Amino acid sequence: MLSKVNSGAVYGVDAYPVEIEVNAAGFGDPQIVIVGLPDAAVKESKDRVWTAIVNSGYTPPNGRTTINLAPADIKKEGPNFDLPIAIGLLHAAGEISGARLGEFALLGELALSGEVRRVRGALPIALRAREAGRRGILVPADNAEEAAVVEGLDVYPVRTLRQAAEFLEGKLAQEPCTVDLEAVYAAQSDHEEDFAEVKGQEQAKRALEVAVAGGHNVLMVGPPGTGKTMLAKRIPSILPQMALEEALETTKIHSIAGTLKAHTALVTHRPFRAPHHTISDAGLLGGGTHPTPGEVSLAHRGVLFLDELPEFHRNVLEVLRQPLEEGVVTIARAAATVTFPCQFMLVAAMNPCPCGFWGDPKNSCRCTDTQIQNYRNRISGPLLDRIDIHVEVPAIRYQDLAAAPKGDSSAAIRERAMAARRIQQERFRGAKRTHNNAAMGSRQIQKYCRLDAEGQELLKLAITQLNFSARAYDRILKVARTIADLAGAAEIRPEHVSEAIQYRMLDRSLWR
Repeated sequence: MLSKVNSGAVYGVDAYPVEIEVNAAGFGDPQIVIVGLPDAAVKESKDRVWTAIVNSGYTPPNGRTTINLAPADIKKEGPNFDLPIAIGLLHAAGEISGARLGEFALLGELALSGEVRRVRGALPIALRAREAGRRGILVPADNAEEAAVVEGLDVYPVRTLRQAAEFLEGKLAQEPCTVDLEAVYAAQSDHEEDFAEVKGQEQAKRALEVAVAGGHNVLMVGPPGTGKTMLAKRIPSILPQMALEEALETTKIHSIAGTLKAHTALVTHRPFRAPHHTISDAGLLGGGTHPTPGEVSLAHRGVLFLDELPEFHRNVLEVLRQPLEEGVVTIARAAATVTFPCQFMLVAAMNPCPCGFWGDPKNSCRCTDTQIQNYRNRISGPLLDRIDIHVEVPAIRYQDLAAAPKGDSSAAIRERAMAARRIQQERFRGAKRTHNNAAMGSRQIQKYCRLDAEGQELLKLAITQLNFSARAYDRILKVARTIADLAGAAEIRPEHVSEAIQYRMLDRSLWR
């Protein structure tokens, strides 16, 4: 008897439909053969499925059984097909009726007991099932909220193989899982960290406000213990709340990577990723035989924080250049090419020298000039050029430590940054790829970043005296435009240019 069951698999950040065909011949040697480019995990599923069927009180088919995963020219990976394969086997063996099989897609890993375990990629597969016109989808109970954010698709959580079989036969009545998106956003609107808790470091806080307002990348430089990591962790609290489209896009990536927690409907907080400096380029960008998202994609729509920047391997830092420019990362393999989105805000931190105390008035630096130069040269000029804002984070004075925090709250800073972003949204209305000042191209810089005579003279003096690169020139104009937007000014004034120049004081010429 031939049975057909609908499922799906993930490729990149999207899913494609997979049709599982099960043919039980009823004669020959008792064996199960899986074809359709299965990997080791899929091949092993026949043993898991067979045992789960028996332990669920059903009788598997006799004789030779062939299982085909179509399309047969794409490699299938992971345990996602356990549940649909088991349902196909039960239908082929005549254990259950197949009248409703065509209405639903199925997804889930099976334990030997018949329990249905959570899987990766439930959200993109649910989206693809809706596009394919399915009435609903059966998913593990732990994935139900994640899949239920897809409107127009009934999502049924299942905990066991028997529950899924009885539901498909119509013997078990079950209500679909629903999610109140407004309640999800309300429950996750608060942040644990707040800028109101930060003592001192007013210049650094101002630089981070400018960075968030214009979508700029930031490098913080200062001795150990000055609060660089503390400041970085609070940046998501001043970023604008994610729109539903952004949340869905981010949730898809985390679902595919397996970092989404059970019973989580959406990622509503901006991601904050802080990989260790020993990470490989594959771990940062993504990779593998079947490519999966790396840290840059997991930070999509959020913050990628690289602490101790010079300690990262040089080749790892250099691969960041293309994602920073393009907002996507492309991973090429012999069989296929996969593209992951990675529009993130880069926040980096470093010491001024190997010991960390170069320029510190309270602690003497033990490093030689050669050691300092070698340490700083670990960061290439092209990468520094792609970081719009460089800001010093000096040691905190005792007076600031002893005093009560008196800075603005994250809510107040976020409101100012949002006001500046609304100006930019209006400015770039109709532009396909430009949504903030940091993303401006050459033509847009010429159009929106005009300076008066005093501002031009100030910038000329800075460029010639400090020997900034051409890319640094553009960065200064972009940051000055953002500072003007924060001030509500239509034109860039000299004081805006002056502040923007201060944020390039760690540029290449000063590191020689």
